[in-house]
Amino acid sequence: MEKEMVIVLDFGGQYNQLIARRVRECNVYCEVHPCSISIEKIREMNPKGIIFTGGPNSVYAEDSPRYSKEIFDLGIPILGICYGSQLMAYLLGGSVKTAPVSEYGKTEVEVDKNSLLFSDVSDKTICWMSHTDYIEKAPADFQVTARTPVCPVAAMENAEKKLYAVQFHPEVMHTREGVKMLSGFVYKVCQCRGDWRMDSFVETTIRQVREKVGTGKVLCALSGGVDSSVAAVLLAKAVGRQLTCVFVDHGLLRKNEGDEVEEVFGPGGAYDLNFVRVNAQERFYSKLAGVEEPERKRKIIGEEFIRVFEEEAKKIGVVDFLVQGTIYPDVIESGLGKSAVIKSHHNVGGLPDYVDFKEIIEPLRLLFKDEVRKAGLELGIPKHLVYRQPFPGPGLGVRIIGEVTADKVRMVQDADAIYREEIAKAGIDKELGQYFAALTNMRSVGVMGDERTYDYAVALRAVNTSDFMTAEAAQLPWEVLSRVTSRIVNEVKGVNRVLYDCTGKPPATIEIE
Repeated sequence: MEKEMVIVLDFGGQYNQLIARRVRECNVYCEVHPCSISIEKIREMNPKGIIFTGGPNSVYAEDSPRYSKEIFDLGIPILGICYGSQLMAYLLGGSVKTAPVSEYGKTEVEVDKNSLLFSDVSDKTICWMSHTDYIEKAPADFQVTARTPVCPVAAMENAEKKLYAVQFHPEVMHTREGVKMLSGFVYKVCQCRGDWRMDSFVETTIRQVREKVGTGKVLCALSGGVDSSVAAVLLAKAVGRQLTCVFVDHGLLRKNEGDEVEEVFGPGGAYDLNFVRVNAQERFYSKLAGVEEPERKRKIIGEEFIRVFEEEAKKIGVVDFLVQGTIYPDVIESGLGKSAVIKSHHNVGGLPDYVDFKEIIEPLRLLFKDEVRKAGLELGIPKHLVYRQPFPGPGLGVRIIGEVTADKVRMVQDADAIYREEIAKAGIDKELGQYFAALTNMRSVGVMGDERTYDYAVALRAVNTSDFMTAEAAQLPWEVLSRVTSRIVNEVKGVNRVLYDCTGKPPATIEIE
């Protein structure tokens, strides 16, 4: 039986990944594609439903992204969100204009419960609005199904043609019953079965990898993070001792993390893996000397990783495949429409265009972070490993603003260890989506022991998030922040100031750089 699928057409919206993630929460497989995808490709994919994302443009502007009206004649259910709703109205004869009153933030919306989209939703519900244009008049054959005092068409539909549109964002957490609305679309409108299950994904992927690799040798880039760990165990189950895991300690890991990774995956650890640890701290510090720009740092670290792997592969012998823990958000953010299940090279993580392997295998490239964790549990990986804090591929290289040096790495490692220890002692570590310490490039005057100091400032970050695509700054207890601050300035040489980052995502990212 073919896997059912809903596709998201991206018109430049910041929540494209989040829409796909919410659909998958409904156990329906969902992919994001650029709005430039051809109508022929959509027919070939044969999706159960299509969702238009929001976007920053005005549909009536000449350079705004559009799509052929032909898409509405495919007989495939379509849901337009924000810009997507305005595009549907505009293309089908409605009127879209600049709103007399823009709506931003949480807004009470009155809905028509006779709509399949809103049948399980309260008569009045809180939704997240973010628009300066609005649908002044729905197309002639559409019925208005939701409104606010200043938005006459907050939702509309042509139930016969299975065309639905909402001016608000059902995918964000601020829309209280948004998941119910998306569930109504995929189940009641699209008639999906809900066959996206992690147990079947793991079983199918192991079989596919085994068939692909055959008798070849495989090298896995093992960082010790969640993604690469799950990828390593999945490959081990697929090809056993044909796999060699290479762990590169680039000197940009959290405090003592290199030893912890070796303890788990090395000789005597929980898994029967060929394990190689490469201590390359000085090599990476040398390459990063004098480099301040974040993207440049990422590319240097990514390329050096590959070069180390190539060198280790030559020591092992002929290695056909390189395995990486790339996940779906990485693929989307590196450029829509450039992805394939297995490919010779890709542009995720700053990798160079040429790598000396037959192919790169990315077994997790279809999964979001929480789905990776579910796959890890299916593979029997212990919970304490599966639910480790996310850690960026370039490591502390992008948690140190400006040039990376061994001394700066020491500062941020020590500060981060203190922060983690105190968060755990306070019993709030399980409540937070992600938390870490970073080193700013700011130095300021201070006074310690009656003497003047001119040292660095550490920034603490803690966020609440369920999907890592949107996040809110966590409101940590002041006594915890006070204790952490006191310990850091007293115990970490070179630091005399501690700041707390109160910014959400958006507008910031979760990481510092």
